[in-house]
Amino acid sequence: MTELQVGWRLGVRTGDTLPSERSRQERAWPHALVTTPESLSQLLTRADVADLFAHLDAVVVDEWHELLGNKRGVQVQLALARLTTWRPDLLVWGLSATLGNQAEALAALLPCVPTAPEPALIQGRVDKSLVIDTLLPEAESRLSWAGRLGAPMVAQLAQELDQAGTALVFTNTRSQAEIWYQLLLEARPDWAGLVALHHGSLDADVRAWVESGLKAGQLKAVVATSSLDLGVDFLPVERVIQVGSAKGVARLLQRAGRSGHAPGRTSRVTLVPTHTLELVEAAAARRAAQAGQVEERQAPHQPLDVLVQHLVTVALGGGFQADALFDEVRRAHSYRALTREAFDWCLDFAARGGDSLQAYPEYHRIAPDEHGVWRVAEHTQPGRLVARRHRLQVGTIVSDASMQVRYLNGPKLGSVEESFIARLKKGDCFVFAGRTLEFVRVQDMTAYVRRAEGRRPSVPRWQGGRMPLSSEMARAVMALLDEAAEDRAWHEPEMQAARDMLEAQARISHLPRSDRLLVERFTSREGHHLWLYPFAGRLAHQGLSAVLAWRLARHRPNTFSLAVNDYGLELLSAEPVPVDEASLRAALSPDHLLDDILASLNAAELARRRFREIARVAGLVFTGYPGAPKSTRQLQASSSLFYEVFQQYDAGNRLLSQAQEEVLSQELDVVRLREALTALQPRRIDLVDLRSPSPFSLPLMVERLRERLSTEKLSDRVARALKAMGAAPR
Repeated sequence: MTELQVGWRLGVRTGDTLPSERSRQERAWPHALVTTPESLSQLLTRADVADLFAHLDAVVVDEWHELLGNKRGVQVQLALARLTTWRPDLLVWGLSATLGNQAEALAALLPCVPTAPEPALIQGRVDKSLVIDTLLPEAESRLSWAGRLGAPMVAQLAQELDQAGTALVFTNTRSQAEIWYQLLLEARPDWAGLVALHHGSLDADVRAWVESGLKAGQLKAVVATSSLDLGVDFLPVERVIQVGSAKGVARLLQRAGRSGHAPGRTSRVTLVPTHTLELVEAAAARRAAQAGQVEERQAPHQPLDVLVQHLVTVALGGGFQADALFDEVRRAHSYRALTREAFDWCLDFAARGGDSLQAYPEYHRIAPDEHGVWRVAEHTQPGRLVARRHRLQVGTIVSDASMQVRYLNGPKLGSVEESFIARLKKGDCFVFAGRTLEFVRVQDMTAYVRRAEGRRPSVPRWQGGRMPLSSEMARAVMALLDEAAEDRAWHEPEMQAARDMLEAQARISHLPRSDRLLVERFTSREGHHLWLYPFAGRLAHQGLSAVLAWRLARHRPNTFSLAVNDYGLELLSAEPVPVDEASLRAALSPDHLLDDILASLNAAELARRRFREIARVAGLVFTGYPGAPKSTRQLQASSSLFYEVFQQYDAGNRLLSQAQEEVLSQELDVVRLREALTALQPRRIDLVDLRSPSPFSLPLMVERLRERLSTEKLSDRVARALKAMGAAPR
């Protein structure tokens, strides 16, 4: 602001802002405040919030494409609806880089204020050049056909980094980032201190040190996850590397934009495939990006847990009249179709816990005063407790409970999910924060460790790490496979590198095509294998595999093991599955899909797990005070108890139906699954009986073996399984 000479004081207010800085801000608020949805909602709980924002002129929402499709975006919508109640002429800007449905994103951002001017959509004219290329494997280090880490590419990647100034090496998961950081240092020990690691589970001080090193150009490379995707621009970064498939066009473009971040400079992203099918994905990603085929983001439809939380927020922030707040909430895009009945249910739930919790005073969070204004009674001890707990956990970010990782008598390193630490015994080693650590003990939700050298470690696995292949990417991959089947795809360098595998697939079986469905059968010592390749993405395939197994076993009992990836699914059965084209078409029908999904899956258990997140957002479950968080077991037990109570005594509880809807939409992607099944109906079915597993079936076999608990190396298990099947290992 000094350079612009506007005389503004700029402040930052996030969860990491120190209490002393918050106090300074409250004594003299800055002219401009950089904040988060969570911290903005906390400000809305202040009794003087209307005065605080009485002279607010503008709100700028950055990275709207990332917020739009989740509950944090809904939180922003509700906050803007509240702000425009006080400031109807509030100027609202949304900034977005990669978004396929801009008009809908604009509508979701702006509250429906009758007096507001017609919204404007401004599209920047981008003259910036973008290069998307692929690091092709050398002939002597051909990639595996099945899903592996891609370790043979490390030496080539190190050579590429040698030629660059500063580079960002993106991975899709935190576990993958830890592994590739170690692989790079093993390949180039002289880079110690020049290569750093960055992901969301590392301590904030560690991340700040890495970011400052990037800004100063002191680092050769940083191995990172999506923690460096957004809102962080480092001028010294010359190259961006994407390890594995980006899974989506928008994500690839977003990461590419981290390089060459200055006018006139070229942005370059280089894809590093970890197995052969990712070569095809790399070529498909480049095509889709050049054609502007960017994914759409859809806003959640009236999540009631967020609304319940918002009611308590507004009740703390000066209170509300029910009729006026109902009208205000309906100005938010996600709640534009909210009925008064649903609103009144949420109001009653926040007031007395619904029908089943009315006997428990701690769930009586809000009440109307003598003027009909709903408030939290902060003048009473129960009200003060409600207010404190609400302000501590306002927001919609819910993750598995984590444990701090700390050296014995030393600094914090970050946090690891409790479920991973729970599997460790004293003396076990694991890799975290780029170090090999020995587990010593757990005390007060902290895992104490010491440095360990020369011992084989495990790597933490965080939940939610795997991203499904987007619809745009799937269509682009299928277009390339169509060309390969017609012998006209080999001008693409990635397709030439993958030609050996694709021709083997065509020779042993068929290539998947966009106008047909490939189904493969094979019998081995393991049992009877059935592989299908709908290319609908991992989440949709999870639901489809369960539905198929249930439908095929409905008239003839059988036992199935299931495996899925982004391309297809495997059903491994103990007994033969008599299938022909007619029975397959019946099993793949979109009719009665929802009923069959609920019948084939343990939907109650899935909804129970999802309900833990909903219970936390709605304020039923308290995650603990600073320094004393509750464990995952405690949170799951608490939410499970609520789930069972509601099922037994309050079957009409709307949070129960929300849990089921979120399982179907977010964990099983039932909308995309239905679209895929509908699209499959007119297609020809290629039913192939295999003499040996096909190249496309191998990654599915790896997925199945990966989920088994074993002390044997995955590569050894794959080789042994292939040998048992009568196929040569690859």
